[in-house]
Amino acid sequence: MKIQICGYSGSGKSTLARALGEKYNIPVLHMDSVNWYGNWQYRSDDEKTEIVNGFLSENDGWVIDGNYLKICPQRFSECDLFILVQFNRFYCFNKCYARYKKYKGMPRPDLPCGEKFDFEFAWWILFEGRTRKRRKSFRLLAKNAKSALVFKSRRALNRWLREEGIALDLTK
Repeated sequence: MKIQICGYSGSGKSTLARALGEKYNIPVLHMDSVNWYGNWQYRSDDEKTEIVNGFLSENDGWVIDGNYLKICPQRFSECDLFILVQFNRFYCFNKCYARYKKYKGMPRPDLPCGEKFDFEFAWWILFEGRTRKRRKSFRLLAKNAKSALVFKSRRALNRWLREEGIALDLTK
């Protein structure tokens, strides 16, 4: 099984990816850890492409969480299931802030940088990460996927998780 998860910052993509990786016993790649290193420094495009291509070629099944649509776009056509998580901006904002309080200054499991929450990131969560162009790109990916699930509420995602037998509740 090859699963690609996209969605807004703070929507639970990484948590969902870990749960699906455990359920199906397949490796997980977090695109944030591909894009960032050290103290919020960007990797070069060549480095990012090399990391993702290596991951794709080394694994028959996988879960990849994160957007970064220009990095190895073949992962979208290769995936068996595309999951799009499009929760309310205020839910995502609150989840990002709670994550910041939990990991403040420390790296989290899916990101090698110290957690931060500043005005620029808040603006991204609430506005910049939700542009019309970005939403259109997500819809197009979902439309062209072999199989796609789009979740616009925690309740709908939690219902699907229960049906799949995955013990994860994203309301916490």
